[in-house]
Amino acid sequence: MLIGIDWGGTKIEGVAMEPDGRELLRLRQDTPRHDYDGCIRMIGEMIGALEEKTGKTGSVGIGIPGSLEPKSRLGKGASSTWLLGRPVEHDLHAALKRPLRVENDADCFAASEAVDGAGVGHNVVFAVILGSGAGAGIAVGGRAHHGPNNSGGEWGHNPLPFPDVTEVPRPCYCGRHGCMETWVSGRAFEAEYSRHTNEELKARAIIEKMRAGDRLCGLLWDRYVDRVARGLATVVNTLDPDILVMGGGMSNVEELYRDLPPALAKRTFSTVFHTPIKPAVHGDSSGVRGAAWLWRD
Repeated sequence: MLIGIDWGGTKIEGVAMEPDGRELLRLRQDTPRHDYDGCIRMIGEMIGALEEKTGKTGSVGIGIPGSLEPKSRLGKGASSTWLLGRPVEHDLHAALKRPLRVENDADCFAASEAVDGAGVGHNVVFAVILGSGAGAGIAVGGRAHHGPNNSGGEWGHNPLPFPDVTEVPRPCYCGRHGCMETWVSGRAFEAEYSRHTNEELKARAIIEKMRAGDRLCGLLWDRYVDRVARGLATVVNTLDPDILVMGGGMSNVEELYRDLPPALAKRTFSTVFHTPIKPAVHGDSSGVRGAAWLWRD
């Protein structure tokens, strides 16, 4: 069987799958935040539980919230900052004592949706994550694309294009200012509401107020969609992917699929915009399935 582990910033999830993609068992636990050794220990225990409960052994693929520097294989670009500079792959090998494959979680998400999700039948899939952070993965021919720097799809750490005078660059955890993540993540959407009201609400509650006719929430949503469109317009202008697949908590807002296509059409260089924009078929489970698919060959 195929075992996939999604090592996320808030949860660690594991899945045991048949080679045809049928799921046998899924497990999930809260991530021991800022506890690097604790995370590795939990992953080992989860793999053991998946094999014990299914009575089978499996190959292991692991998606991490960052990527590995191609030569040193040290963690880089991780929103879970306790992975930065750590020999993640080496330490996982030492703890698990078995062959494994480690890739960026957004790349796993892209590969999952390309293999048996919203991207089926499309050669170039750009899979966007609008969650607590913002990122993306690229899949070509059903496989994640990395590049020589292992940085393919790092969309969330490009600057917001065409900012107006009110969009002063904000600090990002990565050390830069003005990254897309600081404008289009779920946390950024919530922070925008808080700046205008001095109240804190979760994104879901803000959306419900918008649907109920709240004028401010409607304006904040329109601004949010425009920022997503500006960021993705650079992707369309540069890569022109066959499909945009949306994941993360903000991808569950139904209005995104009504409002984003015309907003994107206004921002792209081309006079036409025919690219389909679809929600991930496997939702929050796509990353862990993509990790399992790392052994599809």
